[in-house]
Amino acid sequence: MYARAMARAGLVRPRRGRWIAGVCAALAKRFDTSPLLVRALFIVSTIIPGPQFLIYILLWILIPSED
Repeated sequence: MYARAMARAGLVRPRRGRWIAGVCAALAKRFDTSPLLVRALFIVSTIIPGPQFLIYILLWILIPSED
């Protein structure tokens, strides 16, 4: 049920074009932007202290994979 709601919202981790888990690619696809831009923003955000990696892992778990 949750996975269907995420898929309807257009948030799924693609099978192609993902580097680690596909979280950045899914966010880029959902917001119609470049995956490279989202990846670069994530890398830059790691300079600032915070829970970036925990959020990434949480999104990896919550965003369904494209089947």
